Amino acid sequence: MKNKWKLYLGFILLISMLILAACGSSEEANSETNGEGSSGEAEKKLVLQVGTDAAFAPFEYMDKGEIVGFDVDLLAAVMEEAGYEYELKNVGWDPLFASLQGKDLDIGVAGITINAERKQTFDFSLPYFESTHMIVFNAGDDISSAKDLKELKIGVQNGTTGQTAAEKVVGENADNMLKYETTAVAFMALANGDVDAVVTDNVVANEYVKNNPDANVETITDKENFEAEFYGWMFPKDSKIKADLDEALTAVIENGKYQEIYKEWFGVEADTDALLEAATD
Repeated sequence: MKNKWKLYLGFILLISMLILAACGSSEEANSETNGEGSSGEAEKKLVLQVGTDAAFAPFEYMDKGEIVGFDVDLLAAVMEEAGYEYELKNVGWDPLFASLQGKDLDIGVAGITINAERKQTFDFSLPYFESTHMIVFNAGDDISSAKDLKELKIGVQNGTTGQTAAEKVVGENADNMLKYETTAVAFMALANGDVDAVVTDNVVANEYVKNNPDANVETITDKENFEAEFYGWMFPKDSKIKADLDEALTAVIENGKYQEIYKEWFGVEADTDALLEAATD
């Protein structure tokens, strides 16, 4: 009987050890998933949290419940090159900045212009797209330059460089400037007659004109008053993944994948030499 009791205790001890061993493996896996591991391999297993504002076609917008666009395809190519997994969420423009500052997100991808003011609070990737601003207005209106905006009601997306570009002409927080949550809403204001013109990025303006042939609008650029700018991915300050993603972005540009994605969305070839040169500035 005593031998049987010892055998029984030994069996219980063996089962307990197996359970403890299983628990340890689970915790290690969880540690790697949350980036608590110390090896470089563990870092590669991070599931990066990426935020966007999916109301900026053709860069990012909703289509049948999915986020699609040029930025989305480029993001996928760079993440594959870098070896990272990621989760893309549509959080909206203002929450995007707040979430990055609070480090609730690892990356912001939303046609975000790199500028000195934002660099004080965030890190940026190398530039991945060159853009200029454009004025969209109802056909027949007499608008030939950005200076004409002084006499008009202007619609812009709040907190964007489109707002900044318009403010350089009409003054900061000018009474004739109406700020909207998204560029799409600003275009609705133009269609409803609430504003006379919308200032936004040239690619977004051209996409609106292409997709709304009955809107009866015209567009102009003004290189004298609207400077060219570059988009970049935005990170919290002191981001540890920035260097990896910069390297992967450069590889995607140099191996032709960037050109392939660019032609698919914009129908023309990108000036990748200018883009790579801008990355060295």
